[in-house]
Amino acid sequence: MTALLVALAAVAVVAGVVMTVTALVARRQGRVVVVDVAWGVALALSGLAAAIVGTACHQGHLGRTWVVSAAVGAWGLRLSRHIVRRSHGGEDPRYEQLMGGPLDEVGMGVAVRKVFAIQGPAVCLVALPVVVGAVSDVAWWPLVWVGLALWAIGLFFESVGDAQLAAYRAQPRDQRPPVLDTGLWRYTRHPNYFGDACVWWGIWLASAMASGWVEGLATVVAPAAMSYFLVWATGAKPLERTMMQRPAYRAYASRTSMFVPLPPRG
Repeated sequence: MTALLVALAAVAVVAGVVMTVTALVARRQGRVVVVDVAWGVALALSGLAAAIVGTACHQGHLGRTWVVSAAVGAWGLRLSRHIVRRSHGGEDPRYEQLMGGPLDEVGMGVAVRKVFAIQGPAVCLVALPVVVGAVSDVAWWPLVWVGLALWAIGLFFESVGDAQLAAYRAQPRDQRPPVLDTGLWRYTRHPNYFGDACVWWGIWLASAMASGWVEGLATVVAPAAMSYFLVWATGAKPLERTMMQRPAYRAYASRTSMFVPLPPRG
């Protein structure tokens, strides 16, 4: 129990420091969308902190702990790098809607209350299975391998989907199709968000659920919350409210699954 509390505290400190630094950067740049870059970094550092605590306290299975930490780190750093590369300096309309206006109008206090003060605890929640796994023994090794396989599938969908979207956007507007409906985007309108969900369900399986029923059930809220945010709160649904204004996208949506990859409808 002591190791678990220390690991939870370490992750809370990591999340608090990362979000504080990001809030200062946001104030300097005049946009809160920089928190998207910090999200991946914060989770990568959280996984590292949990692994260090588990190792120092001689808790958990050393090999599984560091493999899961590396998986979280690879996911988080890839995501942050991708967001930096696609950033063009403007604010994300989703954050303006969340705050009730642009940062220079609503003020930093609103941004801290509605964005950064929520993102920090969200990092701690999502990292919970990693923390529990880092200080627990492995009860079911097959779940470790199943979880890592699901993580790999998710990372494939996320990275390939992002690359296909980047290649589509790199084409001149007058030469590219009105909507991206090839590659992974032929089977799901959001392969990157679907991949993200797979990553975190895989991490939960490999870390918490593989440690036992109690550990798994106590932490299932983490991947469930991540999936909710990816679909309903900050991911697919808010984005589609804008995209559905385009007739070509509505036609695309009528034949393509929104989230889970499925064969296109005739």
